[in-house]
Amino acid sequence: MSNTPHTLQEEFPGEEARITELKVSNPRFAKLLEEYDEVNDQVHRAESRIDTVSDEHEDGLRRTRSRIKDQIYAMIQDR
Repeated sequence: MSNTPHTLQEEFPGEEARITELKVSNPRFAKLLEEYDEVNDQVHRAESRIDTVSDEHEDGLRRTRSRIKDQIYAMIQDR
């Protein structure tokens, strides 16, 4: 399992301008970015064994990150 952070630039290459545009113009999108960064950091810390969490908790964090990423993707695609 990789412990490399899943930055949105890696997840959505070529969408940096759209992400910046939405971040500035859409408060809901900006909030999703904050939530993604928080959960992504928690996943990274769990995978790196910086924080000790149960496997179930770590899996739940990954599912949460995935749901948030899906919402971000949908908003990026809604042009």
